[in-house]
Amino acid sequence: MRGEKCVVCGKDGERHHIVYKSQGGLDFPLNYVYLCDEHHRGINGPHKNRKIDLKYKLAMQKKIEELLPNEYYKLKDLIKLLQINQRQAKSMTKNFKLYKEGYKTRDVIKRIMGGSFYYEDMLNDYYDESLYKLLEERVK
Repeated sequence: MRGEKCVVCGKDGERHHIVYKSQGGLDFPLNYVYLCDEHHRGINGPHKNRKIDLKYKLAMQKKIEELLPNEYYKLKDLIKLLQINQRQAKSMTKNFKLYKEGYKTRDVIKRIMGGSFYYEDMLNDYYDESLYKLLEERVK
């Protein structure tokens, strides 16, 4: 998209998917941040620096959690709140259990985030990703 500026330095930017498409990321506004070439693919960009990648993911997850404070949502509400189209919403929720109240917010957030939840502790150099996977399984 022309005219968008890098959120870091203000130079001309290009669209970066925070949750990469290869990770299951969706094409919708909350999953985009605009970055110049240096801050996109350089050593201080999310493709080469895990901490920066995690910071963008944590910020996105927080925004989604703020947008979806309730425990359940109907499909039409997800479409409106997340600014996605009906096809995206149906695709996103196709493997979810539909409760009478709607879809579980936790399932929606996990799907949007590429099948994972992100935690501040992950920014530490010493975290063990397998422990978070185990924790997520127990929380279900």
